[in-house]
Amino acid sequence: MRPHSQRSLVMQSATPVIKDLVLIGGGHSHISVLKSFGMRPIPGVRLTLISSDTNTPYSGMLPGLVAGHYSFAEAHIDLAPLTRFANARFFRDSAIGIDPDSRTISLQHRPPISYDLLSINSGSTPSTDIVKGADEFAIPVKPIGGFLAHWQNLRERLAARTESTTISVVGGGAGSVELILAVQHALVESEKSAEQPIRYELLTADDDILTAHLPAVSRRFRRILGDRGVQIHTGARIAEVRKGLLIDNTGREYRSDEILWVTNASAPKWLADSGLTVDEQGFMLIDDQLRSTSHPTIFGAGDVATMKNHPRPKAGVFAVRQGRPLVRNLRGTLLGRPLQRYRPQRQFLSLISTGDQYAVASRNAWSAEGSWVWCWKDWIDRRFMRRFQELPEMDEQPEEAVPAALLGPEHAELTDDTMRCGGCGAKVGAEVLTEALGGLQPLPRDDVIVGLSEPDDAALISVPNDKLSVLSIDAFRPMILDPFVFGQITANHCLGDIYAMGAEPQSAMTIATLPVWPQEKLIDELRQMLLGALEVFATSGTALVGGHTSEASEASLGFSVTGLIDREQVLHKATLQAGDVLILTKAIGTGAILAADMRAKARGAWVDAALESMLLSNRRAGRVLREHGASACTDITGFGLAGHLLEMLGGSTLGATLELIALPTLDGAVQSVAAGITSSLQPKNERVARRVENVAAARQHERFPLLFDPQTAGGLLAGLPRENVDACLEDLRVHGYPDSAAIGTIGATENRAQPIRIVIED
Repeated sequence: MRPHSQRSLVMQSATPVIKDLVLIGGGHSHISVLKSFGMRPIPGVRLTLISSDTNTPYSGMLPGLVAGHYSFAEAHIDLAPLTRFANARFFRDSAIGIDPDSRTISLQHRPPISYDLLSINSGSTPSTDIVKGADEFAIPVKPIGGFLAHWQNLRERLAARTESTTISVVGGGAGSVELILAVQHALVESEKSAEQPIRYELLTADDDILTAHLPAVSRRFRRILGDRGVQIHTGARIAEVRKGLLIDNTGREYRSDEILWVTNASAPKWLADSGLTVDEQGFMLIDDQLRSTSHPTIFGAGDVATMKNHPRPKAGVFAVRQGRPLVRNLRGTLLGRPLQRYRPQRQFLSLISTGDQYAVASRNAWSAEGSWVWCWKDWIDRRFMRRFQELPEMDEQPEEAVPAALLGPEHAELTDDTMRCGGCGAKVGAEVLTEALGGLQPLPRDDVIVGLSEPDDAALISVPNDKLSVLSIDAFRPMILDPFVFGQITANHCLGDIYAMGAEPQSAMTIATLPVWPQEKLIDELRQMLLGALEVFATSGTALVGGHTSEASEASLGFSVTGLIDREQVLHKATLQAGDVLILTKAIGTGAILAADMRAKARGAWVDAALESMLLSNRRAGRVLREHGASACTDITGFGLAGHLLEMLGGSTLGATLELIALPTLDGAVQSVAAGITSSLQPKNERVARRVENVAAARQHERFPLLFDPQTAGGLLAGLPRENVDACLEDLRVHGYPDSAAIGTIGATENRAQPIRIVIED
């Protein structure tokens, strides 16, 4: 296969965005789409994945995960490196509705986004909502992330139990049988040491278990369940669930301490509410090309969809098999090619595990069981997972032209070879600004005389006579592909200097450059960035009063911000005192993690933690530090901790002793640096390593490189009197800064050339 441009290393492409392909859900079919587009992208097509989970579980390995045969990482596909490999935007959120007419998707925690082509592979959930009390008292096995959290809690409680316990699984299909046997296997050791036994019960509304499989398979599992002491209740259609009690439709009662729900799947209600044609159960109805039968620009796959002409059970095997035809037909739709029909197989190999490393196989009229079947299943599952966990390194290739099939008359400007103007000719068109700003609601302030509500040639801001005006500015290229979150982080970062000086923000002005894209894409991109920024500004009391936009080869965003402060309350950066203890309010490592993310080498959990840190405002931290008598303060940003500490020491006779073991670091930062992955700014920052007295010894410590790691929206670094440190740290943690730590001390030094000394002992 022809290698593609090394897009995992490129934040922005010179190729304009012509079409948006949006994927709702990180299911088995969509991971195939991401892998395919990573290997062979279509220039001009931008992918976006919407998923509330960073790690998508592989259903075939869930029983093995519960039983203890697999680790979490082995049984999950990390969507962060996979989306980065595909150069796809990753929106960590949940879809709650679609408007097919405007082609927009409503999300739970952020503004709607637009699509040109949409695919839905968001899975299903057990139908707890149709049984009274099930939502409250039963634990559904899906979404799997929620179940695994409950499972861990359940194991801890059972280990400390003093009374007998009954665990009930509701459902008689393969998933139910596998789950109850996996749970039992995992609890074998805790049951041996407990005084009271655990009882296991399987309840199904059918007349037998595993009715969708061969009678021979049902007989095999009746024997296995009987040998394991699992009681089976058939004909038990649960009508109500109470605390510790299941009641079927005949009035029979079943006592249970833990109720696990693995019944027939249910569809998300927003599918039907969005106007899509659905089947009797509410699942999206799709044709032989995997398209919605009512909306041809919407595709579906997996449990969330039902094939109109070929209905099949809700099973992961079908979602896996739909991956390739979905990829073919999404590409075909984008490129104007004929679509291919897909007909799912009627017979398929079924491999059902029994908790221990033993399984039952069946296909057509044949069935077998044994440890060898488990080994076979394990080999198949691990082979499938390796396709998405071990991503290839791709050779760099030049950018390709946008296919003609994607272009229409409205894109004529993009194919015009006329040299782009500079000066005022580089401004973004007025219509783009009008549309992007339409409906935005900047925070109103009494001291904003002229702002966005009544635009003029310039904003007018009043400054009270007893206040000083604090001004700062910053801007940068996107560090992530999500424009809304990028807007949030940028606004948060730009306010950092205001908080470091002890001031309260007052106003902000935008500085944005946008690439040469189709007008509707520019409007959406700018609007998403500004909506993200406005969310941060609203919570901080900052009014967005104006700004400037222009064209460039790539996007960037920044803000000029102002704040207000009383003269006597100003916190300077270069006023440290001998005897001060250095306090850092956030963990460091965002530069290394973002660099690893750009190379598709960062785990999703690392990226999530880094984003959470960058989205944490320094506002409350600034107040706490000032209230506890901080002598000096600065925010840690592009120069890294060491660079900003040297600024604080300035030309004074003071020196700093840093304890590397006390330095809070983000998960993944040390691992990334150890793998040789650092920010492009790291080498420049490391030039100040010569200012470290014992640099040769310090270099041996794994955390030493992180002293030079450039931070985006980093924490505050402050000097405090020693007697105030404990109370300050406690206060910081109470106010939402759990990683706050004392990392060193300030004292007099005669070594002005090397004022920093590192303590490397653990």
